[in-house]
Amino acid sequence: MPAPTDRFGHAVALYFAAWNTREPDALARAVATAWSPQGGYTDPLAEVRGHEGIVAVISAAHAKFPGFVFRLTGSVEGHHDTARFSWELVNDVAGSAPVAGSDVITLDPEGRITAVLGFLDRVPAGT
Repeated sequence: MPAPTDRFGHAVALYFAAWNTREPDALARAVATAWSPQGGYTDPLAEVRGHEGIVAVISAAHAKFPGFVFRLTGSVEGHHDTARFSWELVNDVAGSAPVAGSDVITLDPEGRITAVLGFLDRVPAGT
């Protein structure tokens, strides 16, 4: 099984930093740091390209789950320009994690995300 490299771990750390940033200007900067300008994000609930679209998806998740943070579960695996990892959305106060998923990302030569393909493994009813 391929081992994660610093390149993949760094990209995933930037990805989670973006997802866990709430202040609008800081969020825009975090997305610009993690994603290439034409980068995209696709999951069963959203399909967007560009930094503005990604910021909108992240902001919508924060609005739906206030006080929750995204956390890596397990390890990051990668090869070539592609990595995969799993995550959960955790309420730090209650410890509950109502949403969990797995993502596959591709990176550009500079290590920025060009695409995210997200899969939702656990979601609350009505989501």
